[in-house]
Amino acid sequence: MFARLLQRLRRSAGGIAWVEANELRRRLRRGDMRMVIDVRGPDEFDGPLGHIPGSLNVPLPALAGRAAQLALVGCPIVLVCLSDKRSAQGAAELVAAGVRDVAVLRGGMKAWRGE
Repeated sequence: MFARLLQRLRRSAGGIAWVEANELRRRLRRGDMRMVIDVRGPDEFDGPLGHIPGSLNVPLPALAGRAAQLALVGCPIVLVCLSDKRSAQGAAELVAAGVRDVAVLRGGMKAWRGE
């Protein structure tokens, strides 16, 4: 079901999907979304904007080193950063490494917090 949503949301080249904050909230509430990775540094992850509950902090420089592990997860992955620039870069790296079902939170934590 989520794969169909990702296909519908595809708006960029390279197999990267985008998801809006409200859609991600709905999916998290329903338990459809199990893997949210925040690619900001630990200082931002624990900073004033906080992070999405249950998200994992894997800073962008470390993300490529985890690609093989993430490819085995077997569930959709949404990447998050402050705006969506770093998470889009991280998503492109993961897709290039063979990770499927990768999406980016459009607008990042700013959108999540409604800024």
